[in-house]
Amino acid sequence: MDDTSAKPIYRRILLKLSGEALQGDHLFGIDASKLSRIATEVAGVTQLGVQVALVIGGGNLIRGADLCAAGFDRIAADQMGMLATVINGLALRCALEKKSIPVTLMSAFAIPSVTDQYDRSTAQEKLQQGRVVILSAGTGNPLVTTDSAAALRGIEIGVDIVLKATKVEGVFNDDPIKNPKAERYQHLSYDEVIIKRLGVMDLTAILLCQDHSLPLRVFNMNKQGALKSIILGEDIGTLIGSHSNPLLLAGEDE
Repeated sequence: MDDTSAKPIYRRILLKLSGEALQGDHLFGIDASKLSRIATEVAGVTQLGVQVALVIGGGNLIRGADLCAAGFDRIAADQMGMLATVINGLALRCALEKKSIPVTLMSAFAIPSVTDQYDRSTAQEKLQQGRVVILSAGTGNPLVTTDSAAALRGIEIGVDIVLKATKVEGVFNDDPIKNPKAERYQHLSYDEVIIKRLGVMDLTAILLCQDHSLPLRVFNMNKQGALKSIILGEDIGTLIGSHSNPLLLAGEDE
């Protein structure tokens, strides 16, 4: 597709990144080169005039399940995980600022002098100003995943689509890492995801998207240019929604 003539099919998106997306080839922490590459991909989208919100996980720093297995209280473990997403948000903010991208970091709970506290109207205002808005600390509540936070925030701020970045090419009928013959789904309905137990996102997130007709695309963020290609209308990864013609999902001019 010729980028010089193509136009974005989305006005406002929410990009969901796992914490692991920041760790690169390491088993823990934040990889500076990986962070820079993600910032470059996001910058390429903002240059098209698309409004970008980001929700980031914290698994590269804290894994709640591992903490619980080690005897930590579940609520405390989740709170630690939420704080880890704020650390990742700070790293993303720095990386985007180095690319001269205006960015606002917001947290679901108050952390004075570190982040702004999340407010729906303020987030929408910042997006309209052309700022990337990073939404950290999940929903601010324990027992809620960052997948659900992404769906919730996407609905609240009125995005056209949630883009879930993964390390595989989309949603498959089997684990493509273990089974090279696994087949990728090009399009799925919300019900198919639920019935087939595909594990795209947690059930709460899928139901939120379904209830509010918010489409979701799962794609490989490690593939250079994939994010921009999706914004320009290429059918990359797996699109999940309810429209009879999924290529028209929430991407038409209003």
